[in-house]
Amino acid sequence: MNRTERILAVILAMSMVLALSASAFAADVPSGVEDGVLTVAMECAYAPYNWAQPDDSNGAVPIKGASSLYANGYDVMMAKKLCEANGWELEIVQLDWDSLIPAVISGNVDAVIAGQSMTSERMEAVDFAGPYLYATIVCVTLQNSRFASAAGKSDLAGGSATSQIGTIWYDSCLPQIEGAVVTTAAETAPAMLMALETGAVDFVCTDMPTAQGALLAYPDMALLDFAGSGDDFEVSDEDINIGISIMKGNTVLLDALNSVLDDMTADDFNAMMADAIAIQPLGD
Repeated sequence: MNRTERILAVILAMSMVLALSASAFAADVPSGVEDGVLTVAMECAYAPYNWAQPDDSNGAVPIKGASSLYANGYDVMMAKKLCEANGWELEIVQLDWDSLIPAVISGNVDAVIAGQSMTSERMEAVDFAGPYLYATIVCVTLQNSRFASAAGKSDLAGGSATSQIGTIWYDSCLPQIEGAVVTTAAETAPAMLMALETGAVDFVCTDMPTAQGALLAYPDMALLDFAGSGDDFEVSDEDINIGISIMKGNTVLLDALNSVLDDMTADDFNAMMADAIAIQPLGD
């Protein structure tokens, strides 16, 4: 065997070891649904994706450990569909936004279904099933605001703005508005909308479903959609593809979730979201 052949043999052997190690790792990762229960984390405060309500109306699901509180919304509807298709029971856990990914990594929950963008940064920590929604980026302002007639993001220069902490809306989109005064990020989507409603900021950046829900809850708000204007936010697929995060290497759960999502279309997602928007509590 010459030197080149020896090098090739070593590379092949290393590749086989890595492949076997990866397979072993995947085999060691529990699916989390061995007990027939899918435990899903969400904020329960992010309408129309998810919210908390005091009863089980409209198919709401009890929140684990919360007395007389139930979760509903697009994420709950999707979780129920996934569980029905796979023969699982559904358990909902309420966590704040920054605790969602850590809960998956630690194995405290099986999945996060909470309107998360499938960013490369998050993919370093978790795997994603989906997408289970494609979300357009928009802004929301008040109808009587000087920004209500904005035709592109450049028209928002000079205004004050915020969005929810830990989102691409705050981290990637707001910085694209030259001359905007970006204030401290809001802890939750409702807090973001309240900052706008009370006049603390001139506009907020969010996605289309959240904005559509906001307009129902706050009739004095106006939607700013710059699609097709040539002056829209620059986003990648990973920014607008919304996915379900699970533990790295959990191929069993990943395949089970994708087996359902792969058969759904963008129209299916949008129709389900429209149903969620129609039943969201107006005060959420």
